[in-house]
Amino acid sequence: MRLPTLCLSVLILALAACGQEQAPATTATPAPAATPAAPPAEPAPAQATVVDETAEVPRFSAPAVDGALYDLAAHRGRWVVVNFWATWCGPCLKEMPELSALHTMREQVEVVGLAYEDITVEDMRAFLEERPVSYPIVILDPMSPPADFATPRGLPTTYLLAPDGKVARHFLGPVTAYDIENAIKAGGGTLE
Repeated sequence: MRLPTLCLSVLILALAACGQEQAPATTATPAPAATPAAPPAEPAPAQATVVDETAEVPRFSAPAVDGALYDLAAHRGRWVVVNFWATWCGPCLKEMPELSALHTMREQVEVVGLAYEDITVEDMRAFLEERPVSYPIVILDPMSPPADFATPRGLPTTYLLAPDGKVARHFLGPVTAYDIENAIKAGGGTLE
C-alpha cells in the first residue's frame, strides 16, 4: 500500500507544480574547441559623408583644375556663387554659359564651379576644352564633399554667399544670371 500512497503524493506534487513558472534549466556547455584564426575581413566600402546643413559662413579650400588653390574666404567682400554641378548633368551644362557671363561681366560677383563627381583632372580639362568657362572649377570627391556645405540632394545646387561670407540664398535646380542678380538686389547688393 505504500507504493500507491507514494505515487499519489508524487502526482499531487506534479499537479501543484504545473501552475508555477519554472526557471530555465542551465547546463554547462563545453568550451569551444580552438579554431584557426579567420582571415581578416575585407574593408567595408567607403560610405559617403552626408552633411545635413550648410554652415552660416561656409569655408572651403581646394586646388582648382588649373592648379591654383581656390580659397572661398579669399573672395570675401564680393558676392560669391558656389555652383555644385557635374559633366553628366544636362541642366548644369545649360546654366554654365550664363554663370560664365555673370562671372565675367559683374565685377562684384565671383563664381566657382564645384564638380561633384568622380572624374580625373585630365578628363575635366578635356571637358572644359569643349565647354570653356571663365570661372574656376574644383573637382570634389563625392564620397567626401566639403563639410561646410549640405550634401547636394540634386544637381545643380547653387549657393549665393553675401560679401560677409554668409549664405544669402540657396537654389536647388537650374539657376540663371537673372535669378542671381535678383537675389543680390534682394540681399541689399547693387550691380554695376
